[in-house]
Formats: sequence, structure tokens, C-alpha cells
Amino acid sequence: MTWKGFFEGIESLADTLLFTPLNAIREFELTNWWGANFMTWVFIGIFFAAFYYWMKQLAQFNANGEEDRSQTAHSYLGDS
Repeated sequence: MTWKGFFEGIESLADTLLFTPLNAIREFELTNWWGANFMTWVFIGIFFAAFYYWMKQLAQFNANGEEDRSQTAHSYLGDS
């Protein structure tokens, strides 16, 4: 087996198996953009939910005074 055959085998695997779902989504986008991007919207929703939860927790710790805001709270900010 030559190196050329090895890389052509990888190309064949990618074209016939690995990229098949992406090709289907690309063709589906021509008929329904919202459906083709459904997973993108799901991940954006998860991101915003996690960001909201994170900000809510930060506000809670800030209101309780639990956060150490001193300059030496992190070792890399202190004296060398």
C-alpha cells in the first residue's frame, strides 16, 4: 500500500460516511433554513440558560459577601 492509497482511503471514508449527515443538512437547508439550523438554536438556548444561571450565582455570592475580592485572592496577583 502506498501513501497515496492511504490518503485516498481516508478521502473515500470521509466522503461516503463521515460527511453524509452534513451533506443531508446542506440539502435540507435549501428547503427549510430553520429546520437545518435547529441544533444551532438548541445550543444557543443552552448557552444562554447556562450564562443566566452563572450570572445569577455570581449575583447571589456577591450579595452574601462570600466572594474574596482582595488583591491576593489569586496567587498570580500577589507579591512575587
